[in-house]
Amino acid sequence: MSGNRRKAFLVTAALMGGAMLLTACQDTDAASDAAPGAGGTQGSASATPSAGAAAPSGSPTATAKGTKDGAGSGADTGDGERKPVGQVCGANDISWSTRSETQAGGYILITAKAKPGITCVLPAALPTVAFGSDGTEAGPAEQVVGKQITLSGNTTAYAGVNPKTTSANGGKELDSIIVAVGANDPDPVSLPVATITVDKPVVTNWHTSPKDAVPSK
Repeated sequence: MSGNRRKAFLVTAALMGGAMLLTACQDTDAASDAAPGAGGTQGSASATPSAGAAAPSGSPTATAKGTKDGAGSGADTGDGERKPVGQVCGANDISWSTRSETQAGGYILITAKAKPGITCVLPAALPTVAFGSDGTEAGPAEQVVGKQITLSGNTTAYAGVNPKTTSANGGKELDSIIVAVGANDPDPVSLPVATITVDKPVVTNWHTSPKDAVPSK
Protein backbone atom coordinates (compact mmCIF):
# COMPACT_ATOMS: atom_id res chain seq x y z
CA MET A 1 0.00 0.00 0.00
CA SER A 2 1.40 3.43 -0.97
CA GLY A 3 2.01 6.03 1.71
CA ASN A 4 -0.84 8.25 0.56
CA ARG A 5 -3.39 5.41 0.54
CA ARG A 6 -2.28 4.18 3.98
CA LYS A 7 -2.60 7.68 5.39
CA ALA A 8 -6.09 8.05 3.94
CA PHE A 9 -7.13 4.70 5.45
CA LEU A 10 -5.95 5.67 8.92
CA VAL A 11 -7.80 9.01 8.78
CA THR A 12 -10.99 7.25 7.73
CA ALA A 13 -10.66 4.68 10.55
CA ALA A 14 -10.09 7.43 13.09
CA LEU A 15 -13.16 9.35 11.94
CA MET A 16 -15.36 6.22 12.11
CA GLY A 17 -14.07 5.37 15.62
CA GLY A 18 -14.81 8.90 16.84
CA ALA A 19 -18.32 8.76 15.44
CA MET A 20 -19.01 5.45 17.18
CA LEU A 21 -17.66 6.79 20.49
CA LEU A 22 -19.83 9.91 20.21
CA THR A 23 -22.92 7.78 19.56
CA ALA A 24 -22.19 5.59 22.60
CA CYS A 25 -21.83 8.65 24.85
CA GLN A 26 -25.11 10.10 23.63
CA ASP A 27 -26.91 6.81 24.35
CA THR A 28 -25.45 6.75 27.88
CA ASP A 29 -26.50 10.33 28.58
CA ALA A 30 -30.01 9.66 27.30
CA ALA A 31 -30.35 6.69 29.62
CA SER A 32 -29.10 8.76 32.55
CA ASP A 33 -31.59 11.56 31.78
CA ALA A 34 -34.48 9.09 31.62
CA ALA A 35 -33.77 7.55 35.07
CA PRO A 36 -34.65 10.63 37.22
CA GLY A 37 -37.87 11.07 35.24
CA ALA A 38 -38.95 7.55 36.00
CA GLY A 39 -38.07 7.98 39.68
CA GLY A 40 -40.00 11.25 39.81
CA THR A 41 -43.08 9.58 38.43
CA GLN A 42 -42.90 6.89 41.12
CA GLY A 43 -42.41 9.51 43.85
CA SER A 44 -45.49 11.42 42.75
CA ALA A 45 -47.61 8.28 42.85
CA SER A 46 -46.46 7.34 46.36
CA ALA A 47 -47.21 10.83 47.70
CA THR A 48 -50.90 10.49 46.84
CA PRO A 49 -52.79 8.74 49.71
CA SER A 50 -54.87 5.75 48.73
CA ALA A 51 -58.61 5.64 49.27
CA GLY A 52 -58.22 3.09 52.07
CA ALA A 53 -55.52 4.97 53.98
CA ALA A 54 -56.27 5.77 57.63
CA ALA A 55 -57.05 9.36 58.54
CA PRO A 56 -54.44 11.24 60.59
CA SER A 57 -54.80 10.88 64.31
CA GLY A 58 -55.80 14.51 64.67
CA SER A 59 -58.69 14.26 62.20
CA PRO A 60 -62.22 14.67 63.61
CA THR A 61 -64.23 11.48 63.89
CA ALA A 62 -67.97 10.82 64.20
CA THR A 63 -69.26 10.65 67.76
CA ALA A 64 -72.28 8.72 69.01
CA LYS A 65 -75.29 10.62 70.28
CA GLY A 66 -77.48 9.61 73.21
CA THR A 67 -76.88 9.11 76.88
CA LYS A 68 -73.76 10.42 78.57
CA ASP A 69 -72.31 7.01 79.27
CA GLY A 70 -73.75 5.31 76.20
CA ALA A 71 -76.12 3.22 78.24
CA GLY A 72 -79.62 2.96 76.87
CA SER A 73 -81.34 1.70 79.99
CA GLY A 74 -82.98 3.68 82.75
CA ALA A 75 -85.42 6.54 82.97
CA ASP A 76 -84.80 9.55 80.72
CA THR A 77 -84.08 12.61 82.87
CA GLY A 78 -84.60 14.99 79.92
CA ASP A 79 -81.00 16.22 79.74
CA GLY A 80 -79.49 13.42 77.69
CA GLU A 81 -78.72 11.25 80.71
CA ARG A 82 -80.56 8.32 82.22
CA LYS A 83 -81.21 7.53 85.82
CA PRO A 84 -81.18 3.86 86.82
CA VAL A 85 -84.58 2.46 87.63
CA GLY A 86 -84.69 0.44 90.87
CA GLN A 87 -86.08 -3.07 91.03
CA VAL A 88 -89.39 -3.31 92.85
CA CYS A 89 -89.11 -5.46 95.96
CA GLY A 90 -90.81 -8.80 96.16
CA ALA A 91 -91.55 -10.43 99.50
CA ASN A 92 -88.73 -12.94 98.87
CA ASP A 93 -86.20 -10.06 98.55
CA ILE A 94 -86.85 -9.03 102.15
CA SER A 95 -85.91 -10.21 105.61
CA TRP A 96 -89.09 -9.86 107.68
CA SER A 97 -89.81 -9.64 111.38
CA THR A 98 -92.76 -8.71 113.59
CA ARG A 99 -93.25 -7.62 117.17
CA SER A 100 -96.22 -6.66 119.30
CA GLU A 101 -96.50 -3.06 120.49
CA THR A 102 -98.81 -1.60 123.16
CA GLN A 103 -99.35 1.91 121.82
CA ALA A 104 -102.74 2.90 120.37
CA GLY A 105 -104.45 -0.01 122.07
CA GLY A 106 -101.96 -2.54 120.72
CA TYR A 107 -100.71 -3.27 117.20
CA ILE A 108 -98.21 -5.36 115.26
CA LEU A 109 -95.07 -3.66 113.93
CA ILE A 110 -93.77 -5.19 110.69
CA THR A 111 -90.08 -4.65 109.94
CA ALA A 112 -88.64 -5.08 106.43
CA LYS A 113 -84.95 -5.08 105.37
CA ALA A 114 -83.42 -6.10 102.05
CA LYS A 115 -81.56 -9.40 102.08
CA PRO A 116 -77.76 -9.14 101.71
CA GLY A 117 -76.68 -8.03 98.24
CA ILE A 118 -80.16 -6.83 97.24
CA THR A 119 -81.29 -3.28 96.50
CA CYS A 120 -84.99 -2.86 95.77
CA VAL A 121 -87.81 -0.35 96.06
CA LEU A 122 -90.91 -0.57 98.21
CA PRO A 123 -93.55 1.23 96.15
CA ALA A 124 -95.58 4.14 97.50
CA ALA A 125 -98.51 1.89 98.32
CA LEU A 126 -99.92 -0.02 101.27
CA PRO A 127 -98.36 -3.34 102.20
CA THR A 128 -100.74 -6.15 101.45
CA VAL A 129 -101.60 -7.77 104.79
CA ALA A 130 -104.14 -10.58 104.99
CA PHE A 131 -105.48 -12.70 107.85
CA GLY A 132 -106.93 -16.16 108.15
CA SER A 133 -107.93 -18.77 105.65
CA ASP A 134 -110.52 -16.43 104.14
CA GLY A 135 -107.84 -13.83 103.32
CA THR A 136 -109.38 -10.90 105.21
CA GLU A 137 -107.28 -7.94 104.03
CA ALA A 138 -106.24 -4.92 106.09
CA GLY A 139 -107.54 -1.57 104.91
CA PRO A 140 -105.63 1.75 104.95
CA ALA A 141 -104.84 3.31 108.32
CA GLU A 142 -103.75 6.60 106.70
CA GLN A 143 -105.56 9.03 104.43
CA VAL A 144 -102.70 9.59 101.97
CA VAL A 145 -100.24 7.30 100.23
CA GLY A 146 -96.69 7.40 101.55
CA LYS A 147 -93.40 7.70 99.67
CA GLN A 148 -91.50 4.85 98.07
CA ILE A 149 -88.53 3.55 100.05
CA THR A 150 -85.33 2.05 98.63
CA LEU A 151 -84.15 -0.88 100.73
CA SER A 152 -80.45 -1.63 100.76
CA GLY A 153 -77.93 -2.46 103.44
CA ASN A 154 -79.18 -1.33 106.85
CA THR A 155 -82.12 0.72 105.57
CA THR A 156 -85.28 -0.51 107.31
CA ALA A 157 -88.95 0.06 106.55
CA TYR A 158 -91.78 -0.21 109.07
CA ALA A 159 -95.53 -0.69 108.80
CA GLY A 160 -98.03 -0.94 111.63
CA VAL A 161 -101.03 -3.28 111.65
CA ASN A 162 -104.03 -2.83 113.92
CA PRO A 163 -105.84 -6.17 113.69
CA LYS A 164 -109.05 -5.03 115.41
CA THR A 165 -110.58 -1.62 114.97
CA THR A 166 -114.03 -2.45 116.28
CA SER A 167 -115.16 -2.11 119.87
CA ALA A 168 -117.63 -4.96 119.79
CA ASN A 169 -116.72 -8.41 121.00
CA GLY A 170 -115.95 -11.08 118.47
CA GLY A 171 -113.57 -11.59 115.61
CA LYS A 172 -111.19 -14.31 114.43
CA GLU A 173 -108.45 -15.63 116.70
CA LEU A 174 -105.23 -16.02 114.67
CA ASP A 175 -101.51 -16.46 115.26
CA SER A 176 -100.05 -15.48 111.90
CA ILE A 177 -100.40 -12.86 109.19
CA ILE A 178 -99.67 -12.97 105.46
CA VAL A 179 -97.65 -10.09 104.03
CA ALA A 180 -96.89 -9.19 100.41
CA VAL A 181 -95.49 -6.20 98.53
CA GLY A 182 -98.61 -5.28 96.61
CA ALA A 183 -101.51 -7.46 95.54
CA ASN A 184 -99.55 -8.94 92.60
CA ASP A 185 -96.57 -10.14 94.63
CA PRO A 186 -96.16 -13.82 93.65
CA ASP A 187 -94.36 -14.81 96.87
CA PRO A 188 -96.26 -13.60 99.96
CA VAL A 189 -94.86 -14.66 103.30
CA SER A 190 -96.52 -15.92 106.45
CA LEU A 191 -95.25 -14.20 109.60
CA PRO A 192 -95.86 -15.51 113.11
CA VAL A 193 -97.51 -13.25 115.71
CA ALA A 194 -98.91 -13.69 119.17
CA THR A 195 -102.53 -14.77 119.23
CA ILE A 196 -104.61 -11.86 117.95
CA THR A 197 -108.26 -11.11 117.40
CA VAL A 198 -108.93 -9.85 113.91
CA ASP A 199 -111.90 -7.65 113.03
CA LYS A 200 -111.72 -4.95 110.33
CA PRO A 201 -107.92 -4.63 110.43
CA VAL A 202 -105.96 -1.65 109.08
CA VAL A 203 -102.30 -1.14 108.09
CA THR A 204 -100.13 1.95 107.67
CA ASN A 205 -97.95 2.89 104.73
CA TRP A 206 -94.25 2.03 104.81
CA HIS A 207 -92.14 4.40 106.91
CA THR A 208 -88.44 4.71 107.70
CA SER A 209 -89.16 5.43 111.37
CA PRO A 210 -91.11 3.04 113.60
CA LYS A 211 -92.82 5.90 115.44
CA ASP A 212 -94.48 6.96 112.18
CA ALA A 213 -95.94 3.48 111.71
CA VAL A 214 -98.33 3.58 114.67
CA PRO A 215 -101.82 2.85 113.28
CA SER A 216 -104.91 4.60 114.51
CA LYS A 217 -108.20 2.83 115.07
